[in-house]
Amino acid sequence: MKQAQQLEAKNRLSLREVWQNKTLLKQEIIAGLTGFFAISYIIIVNPVILKDAGIPTDLSVFATIISSVIGCLIMGLFANAPVILTPGMGVNAFFTYTICATMGMSWQVAVAISIVASAIYVLVAFTSLSSVLAKAIPASLKSGITAGIGLFLVEIGLEKAGLIVAGKTSLIVLGNLTSPATLLAIFGILLSVILYLRQVPASFLIGIVVTSVLGVAFGIRDEQSVSVHLSRLAEYHQIVLHGDLSKALTIPFILAAFSMTMILVFESMGLLQGILPDNRKFKRAFQASSVTALISGMLGTSPTVAAAESASGIESGGRTGVMSITAGVLFALSMFFVPLLAYVPQAAIAPVIIITGALMMASIGSIDMHDFAAWFPAFLIIVLIPLTNSISTGLAFGFVFYPILRMASGDGRNVSPAMYVLGGLFLIDLVLSALL
Repeated sequence: MKQAQQLEAKNRLSLREVWQNKTLLKQEIIAGLTGFFAISYIIIVNPVILKDAGIPTDLSVFATIISSVIGCLIMGLFANAPVILTPGMGVNAFFTYTICATMGMSWQVAVAISIVASAIYVLVAFTSLSSVLAKAIPASLKSGITAGIGLFLVEIGLEKAGLIVAGKTSLIVLGNLTSPATLLAIFGILLSVILYLRQVPASFLIGIVVTSVLGVAFGIRDEQSVSVHLSRLAEYHQIVLHGDLSKALTIPFILAAFSMTMILVFESMGLLQGILPDNRKFKRAFQASSVTALISGMLGTSPTVAAAESASGIESGGRTGVMSITAGVLFALSMFFVPLLAYVPQAAIAPVIIITGALMMASIGSIDMHDFAAWFPAFLIIVLIPLTNSISTGLAFGFVFYPILRMASGDGRNVSPAMYVLGGLFLIDLVLSALL
Protein backbone atom coordinates (compact mmCIF):
# COMPACT_ATOMS: atom_id res chain seq x y z
CA MET A 1 0.00 0.00 0.00
CA LYS A 2 2.81 2.39 0.93
CA GLN A 3 4.71 1.56 -2.28
CA ALA A 4 1.58 2.25 -4.36
CA GLN A 5 1.18 5.64 -2.65
CA GLN A 6 4.82 6.48 -3.38
CA LEU A 7 4.37 5.63 -7.07
CA GLU A 8 1.20 7.71 -7.19
CA ALA A 9 3.11 10.64 -5.68
CA LYS A 10 5.87 10.29 -8.31
CA ASN A 11 3.29 10.26 -11.09
CA ARG A 12 2.00 13.66 -9.94
CA LEU A 13 5.42 15.34 -9.75
CA SER A 14 6.02 18.42 -11.89
CA LEU A 15 9.23 18.88 -13.89
CA ARG A 16 10.40 21.54 -11.41
CA GLU A 17 9.89 19.19 -8.45
CA VAL A 18 11.97 16.50 -10.12
CA TRP A 19 14.77 18.93 -10.97
CA GLN A 20 14.91 19.97 -7.29
CA ASN A 21 15.18 16.39 -6.00
CA LYS A 22 18.57 14.89 -6.87
CA THR A 23 17.48 11.30 -6.11
CA LEU A 24 14.41 11.50 -8.32
CA LEU A 25 16.32 13.37 -11.02
CA LYS A 26 18.96 10.64 -11.12
CA GLN A 27 16.25 7.98 -11.39
CA GLU A 28 14.54 9.82 -14.27
CA ILE A 29 17.82 10.34 -16.13
CA ILE A 30 18.68 6.65 -15.78
CA ALA A 31 15.22 5.81 -17.10
CA GLY A 32 15.85 8.12 -20.06
CA LEU A 33 19.19 6.44 -20.75
CA THR A 34 17.59 3.00 -20.58
CA GLY A 35 14.72 3.97 -22.85
CA PHE A 36 17.05 5.66 -25.34
CA PHE A 37 19.33 2.65 -25.66
CA ALA A 38 16.32 0.35 -26.01
CA ILE A 39 15.01 2.38 -28.99
CA SER A 40 18.35 3.67 -30.38
CA TYR A 41 18.30 1.03 -33.11
CA ILE A 42 15.65 3.19 -34.85
CA ILE A 43 18.41 5.64 -35.86
CA ILE A 44 19.85 2.95 -38.10
CA VAL A 45 16.80 0.81 -38.94
CA ASN A 46 14.38 3.59 -39.98
CA PRO A 47 16.70 5.03 -42.68
CA VAL A 48 17.38 1.51 -43.99
CA ILE A 49 13.64 0.93 -44.45
CA LEU A 50 12.97 4.38 -45.94
CA LYS A 51 15.85 3.85 -48.37
CA ASP A 52 13.59 1.41 -50.21
CA ALA A 53 11.11 4.28 -50.65
CA GLY A 54 13.83 6.37 -52.29
CA ILE A 55 14.86 8.67 -49.42
CA PRO A 56 18.69 9.03 -49.21
CA THR A 57 19.90 7.05 -46.22
CA ASP A 58 22.25 9.58 -44.63
CA LEU A 59 19.70 12.40 -45.00
CA SER A 60 17.07 10.10 -43.51
CA VAL A 61 19.29 9.60 -40.46
CA PHE A 62 19.15 13.35 -39.81
CA ALA A 63 15.36 13.36 -40.24
CA THR A 64 15.00 10.42 -37.85
CA ILE A 65 17.17 12.02 -35.18
CA ILE A 66 15.71 15.55 -35.47
CA SER A 67 12.09 14.35 -35.37
CA SER A 68 12.91 12.19 -32.33
CA VAL A 69 14.56 15.13 -30.54
CA ILE A 70 11.57 17.39 -31.19
CA GLY A 71 9.09 14.68 -30.23
CA CYS A 72 10.79 13.80 -26.94
CA LEU A 73 11.10 17.46 -25.94
CA ILE A 74 7.45 18.18 -26.75
CA MET A 75 6.37 15.07 -24.85
CA GLY A 76 8.52 15.94 -21.84
CA LEU A 77 7.85 19.68 -21.62
CA PHE A 78 4.20 19.76 -22.75
CA ALA A 79 2.81 16.43 -21.47
CA ASN A 80 5.30 15.70 -18.65
CA ALA A 81 4.97 12.05 -19.66
CA PRO A 82 7.68 9.34 -19.71
CA VAL A 83 7.19 8.47 -23.37
CA ILE A 84 9.77 8.49 -26.17
CA LEU A 85 8.57 9.55 -29.64
CA THR A 86 10.41 8.28 -32.73
CA PRO A 87 9.49 7.35 -36.32
CA GLY A 88 7.45 4.20 -35.80
CA MET A 89 8.23 0.68 -36.89
CA GLY A 90 5.21 -0.58 -38.77
CA VAL A 91 4.07 2.80 -40.00
CA ASN A 92 7.45 3.20 -41.76
CA ALA A 93 6.88 -0.19 -43.40
CA PHE A 94 3.41 0.96 -44.51
CA PHE A 95 5.02 4.16 -45.84
CA THR A 96 7.66 2.27 -47.83
CA TYR A 97 6.26 -1.09 -48.85
CA THR A 98 2.56 -0.28 -49.23
CA ILE A 99 2.42 3.33 -50.42
CA CYS A 100 5.67 3.43 -52.41
CA ALA A 101 6.38 -0.17 -53.45
CA THR A 102 2.88 -1.64 -53.86
CA MET A 103 0.93 1.48 -54.85
CA GLY A 104 3.80 2.89 -56.91
CA MET A 105 3.83 6.38 -55.38
CA SER A 106 6.97 8.47 -54.89
CA TRP A 107 8.37 9.14 -51.43
CA GLN A 108 7.31 12.76 -51.84
CA VAL A 109 3.67 11.68 -52.26
CA ALA A 110 4.04 9.31 -49.31
CA VAL A 111 5.27 12.23 -47.20
CA ALA A 112 2.21 14.23 -48.27
CA ILE A 113 -0.03 11.31 -47.24
CA SER A 114 1.74 11.26 -43.86
CA ILE A 115 1.16 14.98 -43.39
CA VAL A 116 -2.55 14.73 -44.26
CA ALA A 117 -3.04 11.71 -41.96
CA SER A 118 -1.15 13.44 -39.15
CA ALA A 119 -3.25 16.60 -39.57
CA ILE A 120 -6.40 14.52 -39.03
CA TYR A 121 -4.67 12.91 -36.04
CA VAL A 122 -4.05 16.41 -34.60
CA LEU A 123 -7.72 17.26 -35.13
CA VAL A 124 -8.79 14.15 -33.18
CA ALA A 125 -6.23 14.75 -30.41
CA PHE A 126 -7.19 18.37 -29.76
CA THR A 127 -10.96 17.84 -29.72
CA SER A 128 -13.28 15.89 -27.45
CA LEU A 129 -13.04 12.97 -29.88
CA SER A 130 -9.90 11.70 -28.14
CA SER A 131 -11.61 11.53 -24.72
CA VAL A 132 -14.73 9.91 -26.19
CA LEU A 133 -12.69 7.26 -28.00
CA ALA A 134 -10.44 6.60 -24.99
CA LYS A 135 -13.40 6.15 -22.63
CA ALA A 136 -15.17 3.86 -25.11
CA ILE A 137 -12.43 1.22 -24.98
CA PRO A 138 -13.41 -1.59 -22.51
CA ALA A 139 -10.99 -2.54 -19.72
CA SER A 140 -10.46 -6.01 -21.20
CA LEU A 141 -9.27 -4.54 -24.50
CA LYS A 142 -6.99 -2.06 -22.71
CA SER A 143 -5.38 -4.94 -20.81
CA GLY A 144 -5.17 -6.91 -24.04
CA ILE A 145 -3.43 -4.02 -25.76
CA THR A 146 -0.83 -3.80 -22.99
CA ALA A 147 -0.22 -7.56 -23.07
CA GLY A 148 -0.18 -7.64 -26.87
CA ILE A 149 2.41 -4.90 -27.07
CA GLY A 150 4.36 -6.75 -24.37
CA LEU A 151 4.35 -9.98 -26.38
CA PHE A 152 5.32 -7.95 -29.46
CA LEU A 153 8.34 -6.60 -27.55
CA VAL A 154 9.24 -10.13 -26.46
CA GLU A 155 9.18 -11.27 -30.09
CA ILE A 156 11.32 -8.29 -31.16
CA GLY A 157 13.75 -8.94 -28.33
CA LEU A 158 14.04 -12.67 -29.04
CA GLU A 159 14.67 -11.90 -32.71
CA LYS A 160 17.35 -9.34 -31.87
CA ALA A 161 18.92 -11.87 -29.51
CA GLY A 162 19.02 -14.49 -32.26
CA LEU A 163 17.00 -16.86 -30.08
CA ILE A 164 14.31 -17.13 -32.76
CA VAL A 165 14.67 -16.98 -36.55
CA ALA A 166 12.38 -17.49 -39.52
CA GLY A 167 11.97 -21.20 -40.22
CA LYS A 168 11.69 -23.13 -43.48
CA THR A 169 8.94 -25.47 -42.31
CA SER A 170 7.39 -23.17 -39.70
CA LEU A 171 7.15 -19.44 -39.09
CA ILE A 172 9.65 -19.42 -36.23
CA VAL A 173 12.36 -21.83 -35.13
CA LEU A 174 15.07 -21.79 -32.47
CA GLY A 175 18.11 -19.78 -33.45
CA ASN A 176 21.74 -20.87 -33.41
CA LEU A 177 22.68 -21.32 -29.76
CA THR A 178 26.37 -21.55 -30.69
CA SER A 179 26.36 -18.04 -32.17
CA PRO A 180 28.52 -15.66 -30.10
CA ALA A 181 25.87 -12.90 -30.38
CA THR A 182 23.12 -15.24 -29.14
CA LEU A 183 25.25 -16.45 -26.24
CA LEU A 184 26.01 -12.82 -25.37
CA ALA A 185 22.27 -12.05 -25.39
CA ILE A 186 21.53 -15.01 -23.10
CA PHE A 187 24.18 -13.71 -20.70
CA GLY A 188 22.58 -10.27 -20.89
CA ILE A 189 19.14 -11.70 -20.09
CA LEU A 190 20.44 -13.57 -17.05
CA LEU A 191 22.39 -10.57 -15.79
CA SER A 192 19.52 -8.12 -16.30
CA VAL A 193 16.94 -10.42 -14.68
CA ILE A 194 19.17 -11.05 -11.65
CA LEU A 195 19.88 -7.33 -11.23
CA TYR A 196 16.15 -6.57 -11.59
CA LEU A 197 15.16 -9.21 -9.03
CA ARG A 198 17.79 -7.89 -6.62
CA GLN A 199 16.27 -4.40 -7.13
CA VAL A 200 19.63 -2.96 -8.12
CA PRO A 201 19.22 0.70 -9.21
CA ALA A 202 19.62 1.17 -12.99
CA SER A 203 19.54 -2.61 -13.45
CA PHE A 204 18.57 -2.45 -17.13
CA LEU A 205 21.15 0.21 -17.97
CA ILE A 206 23.88 -1.75 -16.17
CA GLY A 207 22.86 -4.83 -18.16
CA ILE A 208 23.16 -2.92 -21.45
CA VAL A 209 26.56 -1.42 -20.56
CA VAL A 210 28.13 -4.66 -19.25
CA THR A 211 26.84 -6.70 -22.19
CA SER A 212 28.07 -4.06 -24.67
CA VAL A 213 31.54 -4.03 -23.08
CA LEU A 214 31.71 -7.82 -23.37
CA GLY A 215 30.56 -7.55 -26.97
CA VAL A 216 33.40 -5.13 -27.76
CA ALA A 217 35.90 -7.33 -25.90
CA PHE A 218 34.92 -10.40 -27.96
CA GLY A 219 34.47 -8.52 -31.22
CA ILE A 220 30.70 -9.04 -31.41
CA ARG A 221 29.12 -6.33 -33.57
CA ASP A 222 26.02 -6.02 -35.75
CA GLU A 223 26.50 -6.40 -39.50
CA GLN A 224 24.00 -3.68 -40.41
CA SER A 225 25.45 -0.20 -40.13
CA VAL A 226 24.83 3.22 -41.64
CA SER A 227 27.59 5.60 -42.69
CA VAL A 228 26.74 9.19 -41.85
CA HIS A 229 28.90 12.24 -42.46
CA LEU A 230 27.95 15.46 -40.71
CA SER A 231 29.01 17.35 -43.83
CA ARG A 232 25.83 16.00 -45.47
CA LEU A 233 23.77 18.02 -42.99
CA ALA A 234 24.13 20.96 -45.39
CA GLU A 235 22.15 18.94 -47.95
CA TYR A 236 19.41 17.88 -45.52
CA HIS A 237 17.10 20.60 -46.88
CA GLN A 238 16.65 18.38 -49.95
CA ILE A 239 14.05 16.28 -48.11
CA VAL A 240 12.50 18.98 -45.86
CA LEU A 241 9.01 20.23 -46.83
CA HIS A 242 9.00 18.07 -49.95
CA GLY A 243 5.53 16.56 -49.67
CA ASP A 244 3.80 16.25 -53.05
CA LEU A 245 0.06 16.97 -52.86
CA SER A 246 -0.51 16.75 -56.62
CA LYS A 247 -2.37 13.44 -56.23
CA ALA A 248 -4.36 14.48 -53.14
CA LEU A 249 -7.74 14.09 -54.88
CA THR A 250 -7.05 10.62 -56.29
CA ILE A 251 -8.66 7.48 -54.81
CA PRO A 252 -5.31 5.74 -53.97
CA PHE A 253 -4.12 8.86 -52.08
CA ILE A 254 -7.37 9.10 -50.09
CA LEU A 255 -7.40 5.36 -49.25
CA ALA A 256 -3.74 5.44 -48.15
CA ALA A 257 -4.35 8.56 -46.03
CA PHE A 258 -7.36 6.90 -44.37
CA SER A 259 -5.38 3.75 -43.51
CA MET A 260 -2.44 5.73 -42.17
CA THR A 261 -4.80 7.87 -40.07
CA MET A 262 -6.27 4.71 -38.51
CA ILE A 263 -2.79 3.42 -37.76
CA LEU A 264 -1.62 6.70 -36.19
CA VAL A 265 -4.72 7.41 -34.10
CA PHE A 266 -5.47 3.98 -32.72
CA GLU A 267 -1.97 2.55 -32.50
CA SER A 268 -0.94 5.65 -30.53
CA MET A 269 -4.08 5.55 -28.39
CA GLY A 270 -3.63 1.87 -27.60
CA LEU A 271 0.08 2.16 -26.95
CA LEU A 272 -0.19 5.20 -24.69
CA GLN A 273 -3.00 3.63 -22.67
CA GLY A 274 -0.92 0.49 -22.47
CA ILE A 275 2.33 1.96 -21.16
CA LEU A 276 1.50 5.23 -19.36
CA PRO A 277 1.85 4.75 -15.58
CA ASP A 278 -0.64 7.61 -15.05
CA ASN A 279 -3.56 7.75 -17.49
CA ARG A 280 -4.33 11.32 -16.42
CA LYS A 281 -1.45 12.27 -18.70
CA PHE A 282 -3.04 10.51 -21.68
CA LYS A 283 -4.72 13.58 -23.21
CA ARG A 284 -1.60 15.73 -23.37
CA ALA A 285 0.62 12.79 -24.35
CA PHE A 286 -1.80 11.98 -27.19
CA GLN A 287 -1.70 15.62 -28.32
CA ALA A 288 2.10 15.73 -28.14
CA SER A 289 2.27 12.57 -30.24
CA SER A 290 -0.05 14.02 -32.88
CA VAL A 291 1.85 17.30 -33.24
CA THR A 292 5.17 15.48 -33.57
CA ALA A 293 3.73 13.13 -36.21
CA LEU A 294 2.75 16.19 -38.25
CA ILE A 295 6.17 17.81 -37.83
CA SER A 296 7.99 14.59 -38.78
CA GLY A 297 6.33 14.57 -42.21
CA MET A 298 7.53 18.11 -42.82
CA LEU A 299 11.03 17.00 -41.78
CA GLY A 300 11.07 14.30 -44.46
CA THR A 301 10.47 11.06 -42.60
CA SER A 302 7.61 8.67 -41.84
CA PRO A 303 5.36 9.65 -38.88
CA THR A 304 6.58 9.44 -35.31
CA VAL A 305 4.67 7.39 -32.75
CA ALA A 306 5.12 6.55 -29.08
CA ALA A 307 7.83 3.91 -28.89
CA ALA A 308 6.77 0.70 -27.17
CA GLU A 309 10.36 0.55 -25.87
CA SER A 310 9.47 3.52 -23.64
CA ALA A 311 8.15 0.85 -21.28
CA SER A 312 11.76 -0.17 -20.51
CA GLY A 313 12.46 3.33 -19.21
CA ILE A 314 9.20 3.33 -17.23
CA GLU A 315 10.15 -0.01 -15.68
CA SER A 316 13.47 1.58 -14.74
CA GLY A 317 11.62 4.22 -12.73
CA GLY A 318 10.63 6.85 -15.29
CA ARG A 319 7.45 8.66 -14.23
CA THR A 320 7.78 12.19 -15.62
CA GLY A 321 8.80 14.13 -18.70
CA VAL A 322 12.40 14.30 -17.48
CA MET A 323 12.81 10.78 -18.87
CA SER A 324 11.60 11.96 -22.30
CA ILE A 325 13.76 15.10 -22.21
CA THR A 326 16.81 12.97 -21.34
CA ALA A 327 16.11 10.70 -24.30
CA GLY A 328 15.68 13.76 -26.53
CA VAL A 329 19.06 15.15 -25.47
CA LEU A 330 20.68 11.77 -26.15
CA PHE A 331 19.09 11.65 -29.61
CA ALA A 332 20.58 15.10 -30.30
CA LEU A 333 24.03 13.97 -29.14
CA SER A 334 23.73 10.78 -31.20
CA MET A 335 23.99 12.86 -34.39
CA PHE A 336 27.67 13.33 -33.56
CA PHE A 337 28.19 9.81 -32.22
CA VAL A 338 26.15 7.61 -34.56
CA PRO A 339 29.22 5.45 -35.36
CA LEU A 340 29.57 4.68 -31.63
CA LEU A 341 26.08 3.17 -31.53
CA ALA A 342 27.53 0.34 -33.58
CA TYR A 343 29.35 -0.71 -30.41
CA VAL A 344 26.02 -1.31 -28.65
CA PRO A 345 24.98 -4.59 -30.30
CA GLN A 346 21.41 -5.81 -30.57
CA ALA A 347 22.42 -8.60 -28.19
CA ALA A 348 22.84 -5.95 -25.46
CA ILE A 349 19.51 -4.26 -26.19
CA ALA A 350 17.47 -7.45 -26.59
CA PRO A 351 17.45 -8.50 -22.90
CA VAL A 352 15.86 -5.21 -21.78
CA ILE A 353 13.20 -5.45 -24.49
CA ILE A 354 12.38 -9.08 -23.57
CA ILE A 355 12.11 -8.41 -19.83
CA THR A 356 10.03 -5.26 -20.38
CA GLY A 357 7.67 -7.24 -22.61
CA ALA A 358 7.32 -9.92 -19.96
CA LEU A 359 6.44 -7.32 -17.34
CA MET A 360 3.79 -5.79 -19.61
CA MET A 361 2.22 -9.20 -20.23
CA ALA A 362 1.29 -9.37 -16.56
CA SER A 363 -1.79 -7.30 -17.47
CA ILE A 364 -3.41 -10.51 -18.75
CA GLY A 365 -4.15 -11.26 -15.10
CA SER A 366 -6.66 -8.41 -14.93
CA ILE A 367 -8.82 -9.83 -17.75
CA ASP A 368 -11.87 -11.88 -16.72
CA MET A 369 -11.29 -15.03 -18.75
CA HIS A 370 -14.63 -16.48 -17.63
CA ASP A 371 -16.31 -13.76 -19.70
CA PHE A 372 -15.41 -15.21 -23.10
CA ALA A 373 -17.07 -12.37 -25.06
CA ALA A 374 -14.60 -9.99 -23.38
CA TRP A 375 -11.62 -12.36 -23.27
CA PHE A 376 -11.60 -13.56 -26.90
CA PRO A 377 -11.29 -10.09 -28.53
CA ALA A 378 -8.48 -9.30 -26.06
CA PHE A 379 -6.91 -12.65 -26.93
CA LEU A 380 -6.99 -11.75 -30.64
CA ILE A 381 -5.19 -8.48 -29.90
CA ILE A 382 -2.57 -10.27 -27.79
CA VAL A 383 -1.69 -12.91 -30.40
CA LEU A 384 -2.19 -10.96 -33.63
CA ILE A 385 -0.03 -7.96 -32.73
CA PRO A 386 3.17 -10.07 -32.63
CA LEU A 387 2.13 -12.66 -35.22
CA THR A 388 1.23 -10.04 -37.85
CA ASN A 389 4.05 -7.72 -36.78
CA SER A 390 1.47 -4.92 -36.66
CA ILE A 391 -0.06 -3.22 -33.64
CA SER A 392 -2.82 -1.71 -35.79
CA THR A 393 -3.84 -5.11 -37.22
CA GLY A 394 -4.12 -6.67 -33.76
CA LEU A 395 -6.18 -3.71 -32.57
CA ALA A 396 -8.43 -3.95 -35.64
CA PHE A 397 -9.40 -7.59 -35.07
CA GLY A 398 -9.99 -7.07 -31.35
CA PHE A 399 -12.14 -3.97 -31.90
CA VAL A 400 -14.17 -5.62 -34.68
CA PHE A 401 -14.85 -8.79 -32.70
CA TYR A 402 -15.73 -7.11 -29.38
CA PRO A 403 -19.12 -5.57 -30.33
CA ILE A 404 -20.04 -8.61 -32.44
CA LEU A 405 -19.43 -11.05 -29.58
CA ARG A 406 -21.18 -8.77 -27.09
CA MET A 407 -24.26 -8.77 -29.30
CA ALA A 408 -24.01 -12.54 -29.76
CA SER A 409 -23.95 -13.02 -25.98
CA GLY A 410 -27.02 -10.80 -25.55
CA ASP A 411 -25.06 -7.99 -23.95
CA GLY A 412 -24.98 -5.62 -26.92
CA ARG A 413 -26.88 -2.86 -25.08
CA ASN A 414 -23.96 -2.38 -22.69
CA VAL A 415 -21.56 -1.61 -25.53
CA SER A 416 -21.08 2.14 -26.01
CA PRO A 417 -22.11 3.68 -29.35
CA ALA A 418 -18.52 4.84 -29.85
CA MET A 419 -17.34 1.23 -29.64
CA TYR A 420 -19.68 0.26 -32.48
CA VAL A 421 -18.29 3.15 -34.52
CA LEU A 422 -14.72 2.05 -33.74
CA GLY A 423 -15.53 -1.52 -34.74
CA GLY A 424 -16.96 -0.26 -38.04
CA LEU A 425 -13.96 1.97 -38.74
CA PHE A 426 -11.52 -0.84 -38.03
CA LEU A 427 -13.52 -3.16 -40.29
CA ILE A 428 -13.24 -0.59 -43.08
CA ASP A 429 -9.51 -0.28 -42.35
CA LEU A 430 -9.04 -4.05 -42.63
CA VAL A 431 -10.90 -4.14 -45.94
CA LEU A 432 -8.95 -1.21 -47.34
CA SER A 433 -5.64 -2.68 -46.13
CA ALA A 434 -6.49 -5.91 -47.98
CA LEU A 435 -7.33 -4.00 -51.16
CA LEU A 436 -4.38 -1.58 -51.17
